[in-house]
Amino acid sequence: MATYADDLALAHLLADTADSISMARFRALDLHVESKPDLTPVSDADTAVEQAIRSTLARARPRDGVIGEEFGSSTAPAGAGNRHWVIDPIDGTKNFIRGVPIWGTLIALMEGERPVAGLVSAPALGRRWWGAQGHGAYAGRHQHAATRLSVSAVRKLGDASFCYSSLSGWEEGGYLEPVLDLMRATWRSRAYGDFYGYMLLAEGALDVMVEPELSLWDVAALIPIVTEAGGTFTDLAGQRAPGDGSAIATNGHLHQEILSRLARGRA
Repeated sequence: MATYADDLALAHLLADTADSISMARFRALDLHVESKPDLTPVSDADTAVEQAIRSTLARARPRDGVIGEEFGSSTAPAGAGNRHWVIDPIDGTKNFIRGVPIWGTLIALMEGERPVAGLVSAPALGRRWWGAQGHGAYAGRHQHAATRLSVSAVRKLGDASFCYSSLSGWEEGGYLEPVLDLMRATWRSRAYGDFYGYMLLAEGALDVMVEPELSLWDVAALIPIVTEAGGTFTDLAGQRAPGDGSAIATNGHLHQEILSRLARGRA
């Protein structure tokens, strides 16, 4: 079986660099923000973090490809294999520019279409999560102060804590009513958004996280963490993620019921 210990160690070093850049710009009075063509915001911190990560990867893993939110895809050299890194320099940019501390850098390693290692670093929260295939999932302030993660054992929807992204995306996709029904059927519902709901799921603090629209860099780092913590991660069709750009992450026990309810109630 492949081992990803060296790749995880590198991901931590990349995150250290990212944290130092992003924290220096968080709540900075001279933070520069522009709108991308899709009207989502990008700050000077987003671009600086991704540039720094790409620079380190070019030296440390010159045979690996890189895909990033801000600068697209750089192909690995011919014959280099199918490894590539996927970077979201700041997931939660809207939080970042408003001074909300729930944002983080997402770093994933993929082999082909399969995410095999992932790390999420949220320096404003003082917390980091990571996992790799066959290595388990962990969280802590850094890799030497970590606890192993495990999803919850909740088996009944009525006992579950349900997390979702903003309702507008679900409404646009025709899923508003089934999502509202799930909110009524579960013990508690909250919209934590971005990476955070998935990490709370991996910690066992909630039981379901659903999102209708995602890019590869939004989700690749999350999958190994959730699955190595014992959870299940698919798209809305039940296909193993990254899938079609949607995400259903659960503790495993509730997964089929969530999929069925969403499919049955779609407009």
